[in-house]
Formats: sequence, C-alpha cells, structure tokens
Amino acid sequence: PRDLLKTTHVFVTHTHMDHFIGFDHLLRALLGRDKHLVLSGPAGFTANVLGKLAGYTWNLVSNYANPFRITVQEVREDRTETIRLACGSGFFQEAPPVVLGHDGILLEEPGLTVRAEILDHGIPCLALALEERFHVNVMKARLEEMGLATGPWLSAFKEMLHRRDADETPVEASLAAGGSRTFPLGELAERTVTVTPGQKVVYVTDAAGSRANAEKILRLARGADQLFIEAAFLHAEAVQALEKRHLTARQAGTLARLAGARAMRVFHHSPRYQDTPEALAEEARRAFLGEEEADFAELPGLDKEGAGM
Repeated sequence: PRDLLKTTHVFVTHTHMDHFIGFDHLLRALLGRDKHLVLSGPAGFTANVLGKLAGYTWNLVSNYANPFRITVQEVREDRTETIRLACGSGFFQEAPPVVLGHDGILLEEPGLTVRAEILDHGIPCLALALEERFHVNVMKARLEEMGLATGPWLSAFKEMLHRRDADETPVEASLAAGGSRTFPLGELAERTVTVTPGQKVVYVTDAAGSRANAEKILRLARGADQLFIEAAFLHAEAVQALEKRHLTARQAGTLARLAGARAMRVFHHSPRYQDTPEALAEEARRAFLGEEEADFAELPGLDKEGAGM
C-alpha cells in the first residue's frame, strides 16, 4: 500500500484480464484519500474503466472528507479523449470527453517523458517508453552527515533540479531532529546529489510479429537502455504466434538488436513454456547477439476479437 499511494499515473497497454485485473487493488488503496490518479489506455479504455467503477455501489462516498479523483485518457492514433471523474459523485461522468490532438506523448514532466505507439494485438495495444531528462541520485549518507531527514521535500528538491531552477532558489529541507532548514538549491545539490545521464526504458507486450508492428516498436525503442519485450512463443511456432498476435522470442531479440537497445529482458511467455522458460530466453539472446534473425510477416485475415494467448 505504501508504494501504491505514491502512484500518480498508470499506463495500461490493453484491458485483457491479465493486464487490467490490478486496477481494483489500486483503486481500493487510493479510495478515500486526497489523491489524483491519471489512467491512460488505448481505444475503448474509457468504457472499460467506467464499467469497472459501475460494478460497485458508491452510496457512502459522499461522506468522505478527501476528494479522490480519476482522470481517464483514451489514446487513439490521431487524438486523445479525456474525462474526469470524482469519487464524491460516485465517479459519474458529468461532461463529454475533452478531445485533443495526439503526437505520441502521454506525459511530459520536468524530469521525464512517456511516449506511446499503438500496436496491433487484434485490438489496439500500447507500447510505452519512459525517458528521463537526467537522473538525480540522492546520497543518503550525505543527508545523514548534514542532519537531514528523507521525506517529501526531496521530491520538490529533485523537481527544482529537473526544472533547472536558479542556484539561489531556496530549498526547505527537513531536519532529522525535527523542524527544517533552508539551503540555496546550488549548494544543497553540490553537497547531496550526483547527476547521471537519464535512462530510456521501453515496455512492449502483446504485439503481433508483423512488419507494421516491428516498424513502430523500432521507432519507439531506438537507443533504449532497457527494453522489456514479450517473448510468447519459440520461433518454431511463428505461425501460431502470428495467429494469436504475439511475438516469438527470436523476433523479440531481433527487434532489441535492431533498435540498438543496451539491454533486453523478455517476459510474458505462453503457459506451454512454464517448465522451460530458459528456451525462450536463450532464443531471444541469440537473436539479440546477431547469431539468428527473425523475419516479420503480413497479418493473416483473422477475426481480430480472437486474439490471445
């Protein structure tokens, strides 16, 4: 619960049960608190969220002191459609969606950007990339030496650094013994943090091994420091993988190599490999190192609602 309470934004690739079932757990943790949760997902996502919320009775929430709110952002190729819901009204949609143009960016903050590509899994499915401007590492030993405590003030401190505020900007830091002390931003940064190049982390799951998907994945994952990518089947079962709109391990490794990813982690294996996941990891590794290479095909003309593991 402590980690869930820190959550401000959730990016949902698609709403198949294995990718959306955790929503209820997060909702329960945030309910009754002064929180604002932003949810982003592909076409149809708003109806899915409203359907989840409609499954509960909200007759007591008007008594809650804290105004928990949810913003739902539905991502389409050319636009986003956003609605806002309040716990106090039982999450009733009071206004039509706000429609804005879409350039691939789902979130932009001083410290990071989240981008998306819409892939074909028989349904629209988001692939996601998180890019840091730079990474601020707080040295806790230095904080202790200065008699400073960890706490929410560190988030504000990091945000000032990401915004590149002036060195003389005052920072109110919490003291371990209680109370606070004000430091100039530049002095505090010099004494307590190291700054390293930002990381690019990319997450790709539930995508057909098609040429169109491969082009989008490569565009999103170019230069990734860490690429998390599904490897549902061995390449010997490439036909079945394509029919079910999933990547093979060889395709995953090939995409990671072509994208120039520094590191790759494969996951989301078909249950048939429950006892032999190392076979998928090894096939992906060989492709990543260039020892094997996968091709990508045109999608067969299947009923798209039939996609799945």
